[in-house]
Amino acid sequence: MGNYLKMLCLIYLLILAAPCVVLSSDTFEKRRSMMVEQDIKARGVNDPRVLSAMLKVKRHLFVDTAQWDRAYNDHPLPIGEGQTISQPYVVALMTEAAGLKGYEKVLEIGTGSGYQAAILAEIVKSVFTIEIKKGLYEQVQERFKQFDYKNVQVRHGDGYFGWESNAPFDVIMVTASANHIPPPLISQLKEGGKLIIPLGSTVFYQNLTLVRKEKGKPIVTELGSVRFVPMTGEAQKK
Repeated sequence: MGNYLKMLCLIYLLILAAPCVVLSSDTFEKRRSMMVEQDIKARGVNDPRVLSAMLKVKRHLFVDTAQWDRAYNDHPLPIGEGQTISQPYVVALMTEAAGLKGYEKVLEIGTGSGYQAAILAEIVKSVFTIEIKKGLYEQVQERFKQFDYKNVQVRHGDGYFGWESNAPFDVIMVTASANHIPPPLISQLKEGGKLIIPLGSTVFYQNLTLVRKEKGKPIVTELGSVRFVPMTGEAQKK
């Protein structure tokens, strides 16, 4: 009986200890490097600025610690309030599609965890990002302070209307799906600027769409199928 009790105690201790296992920084670095090589570069994303940013930004720090072991897998992860952190390949694809050179002022609609904004902040001069979910906004505001991203400004509000006081923008990136292009975003885009948005009325997939503003009019190019959570707020009324 004594050995049986000892075995039960040992199993209990192992169960308690399991959640406390911490992956090393070297392990995260190796997984991040593998993610970039196998899930991003191997699939055609070759912009050196984008690859460098994806290697540098620590995705695991943008999700709950319970998700750390899966942080560098190529799929979305939940971040609370019905939202997700996007698939790494899609983040890289959207960033490359923007054709960033480093001088740009970028508006992001749908801050979420802040991961996409952090990738952008590693490349461009300034990032303005809007989050409609108050809880996520408060979390990401603290996160950017902690990570010392001085070129990122976060606002709580409905991204459908953009951020007029800081317009015009070189690039506007929407990280939630809509069934149409919000007119305020086109008006806040510089001439020759780019808008990247998942368009579609289904929750199962949308078309990732690149919109160039030429002579005040949108020129649309489809980049492929993606799956994003839908925009909320005004977008749901249209």
